[in-house]
Amino acid sequence: MTSFRKKPYTVPFSLAISGIALAIWLLLRLVLSLQVGFSQMALSEASGVFFNGLWFDIAALAYLIVPWLLVSALIPNTLRGRAWVNKARWVMAFLVMFGLLFGAVSEFIFWQEFTTRFNFIAVDYLIYTNEVIGNIRESYPVPLILLGIAIIVLAALFALSRWVRFETAQRSGKKRLSLISVALALPVLSYQFSNVDQMEFSKNTYANELSGNGVFSFAAAARRNELDYDKFYKTLPQAQALSILKAVGVNRKTTSAVIAAQSNDHSQSAQSLGSFTRRPKNVVLISVESLSASYLGTYGNQENLTPYLDKLASESLVFDKLFATGTRTVRGLDALSIAIPPIPGQAIVHRPNSEHLATIGELLEAKNYSTFFIYGGYGMFDSMNTYFRGNDYKVVDRTDFDKSTIQSENVWGVDDESLFNNSLKIFDENVKTNQPFFAHIMTTSNHRPYTFPAGKIDLPQGSRRGAVKYTDYAIGQFIEHAKTKPWFKDTLFVIVADHCASVAGKTKLPVEKYHIPLFFYAPDLLPAGHYSRIASQIDIVPTLLDVLGTSGARHFYGQSMFEAAAKKMPERAFVSNYQALGYYKNDMLVVLSPKQSVETYQVDPKTLEVNSGNANANLVDEAVAYYQTTARAYKHGDLKEFVSAE
Repeated sequence: MTSFRKKPYTVPFSLAISGIALAIWLLLRLVLSLQVGFSQMALSEASGVFFNGLWFDIAALAYLIVPWLLVSALIPNTLRGRAWVNKARWVMAFLVMFGLLFGAVSEFIFWQEFTTRFNFIAVDYLIYTNEVIGNIRESYPVPLILLGIAIIVLAALFALSRWVRFETAQRSGKKRLSLISVALALPVLSYQFSNVDQMEFSKNTYANELSGNGVFSFAAAARRNELDYDKFYKTLPQAQALSILKAVGVNRKTTSAVIAAQSNDHSQSAQSLGSFTRRPKNVVLISVESLSASYLGTYGNQENLTPYLDKLASESLVFDKLFATGTRTVRGLDALSIAIPPIPGQAIVHRPNSEHLATIGELLEAKNYSTFFIYGGYGMFDSMNTYFRGNDYKVVDRTDFDKSTIQSENVWGVDDESLFNNSLKIFDENVKTNQPFFAHIMTTSNHRPYTFPAGKIDLPQGSRRGAVKYTDYAIGQFIEHAKTKPWFKDTLFVIVADHCASVAGKTKLPVEKYHIPLFFYAPDLLPAGHYSRIASQIDIVPTLLDVLGTSGARHFYGQSMFEAAAKKMPERAFVSNYQALGYYKNDMLVVLSPKQSVETYQVDPKTLEVNSGNANANLVDEAVAYYQTTARAYKHGDLKEFVSAE
């Protein structure tokens, strides 16, 4: 051993960097696997995590090692043995190892939030550095984390320096050419033979995600941020797709027909009021950040996290089986504005050329409604301001609030009470115009770092449970204040989540994780009760248009829920992540994925647990028809609002 220490191994710098990278990625995979629990995977799946994972680590390394190979090939022989060059190698080793460890810690934190490797969400977050970095600084002890990483790296390199020294031998022309050839060949081979779709080696989503490499997945997400449906997914002849949709009750009116119908004085007679005793004049739509149905006592929770909402449920029409379309706020905003099944890739809210769509805001604004989008955060995030302003909403975000009206705030947004108090002022001012109003309020308090004003509830800050209870408290205060307003008796309050808190599970689209609450509250207009049919988040917009007696519901892919119940139309829901598109109907789930992949599952009607199962071809065709037609409608501009020349 003594002799070995006197003569440490001599290794090329690029080989040392490769070993460090592979070791860190292996350690991260092991830590994440232990956190998930090996009990969640079969032995073959757990083995695949590490064998498949090594493949992705090597594929990522094939790109990352290129600069070091080129430097090694190009540095002059006269410099290779210099003392300062050797010190520079150790400095670079520190920076590389620090960067790799920092990336691993970042992935660990990302995993806590999304239970996935880096994906398109991580790509988006690089764009909004103010909110994201601020959120991380407020949620985690960043200086201590950085210091800890630096100490670990220094200790590791100090130990390594006793066993290893970097090669300083002279490079021949042949050796240099070989290194350059390898540097050019590795990324080409990696690109040719490795693909992020190879992560899908099993039917266990945990195992698939654990097998990935964050660097590799991040690069793939950056390339695939928008997916062309016709290129990547199963398709049908368009005529057949339209015929299938018509058979299930989707016979969309063109945008021009909707606009023309706005002036039809008799259009209200066809709309369904459901159990409403009269039509509301105003609508306040509250989309609550990350509010899974499982947090509410109304849906079975026993922790008393939502005492006000549970009380409100006894006075509301409660929708028992509503499902979110996606896993992010922008997906919820798509569903609650243009009511479309989620198309692959980016949400419409976040895409260019998303103005002048036939949103509920556009249609109601044309009927002389004041339309608002009121957000507690910075509306520039996820292009929300651009989207809603471009679709005839008046946008109000935290920058428009008087500072004296804000009790507390973090990087993500102001506290929900302050958001609601400012909303009340806006509504009071609008009443003076004698215009009806439609307001979409988007909350932020139920989002990391989960901070809110002190002394409001009996749970501490900094946790999801506390944030849920505070949001419930803020909604309660808002409703109680609204009851004192003259416009209250004519207003429908719609309370719904934008998406669930988490959608992690063994299966690609665990249906139970998409279950969200929906209340219609209007005690002077609507008796309390329950709507027990399965429904989708995209059904809310056409339902509201019908209830308001305004034409336009037939333009959307969603159903008017009261009409669907009266006519016994098929019950179905849409669930998705950014690549997998799910269609839930008749206790079956059809999942469409890139490379024209189709998977089908059985869904337990009571627990919503997803297991293997075979759906019939007709159900698969329905799923394809919905998603294909929606994607093409957006691509070809059929979702736009075309105003007549007059």
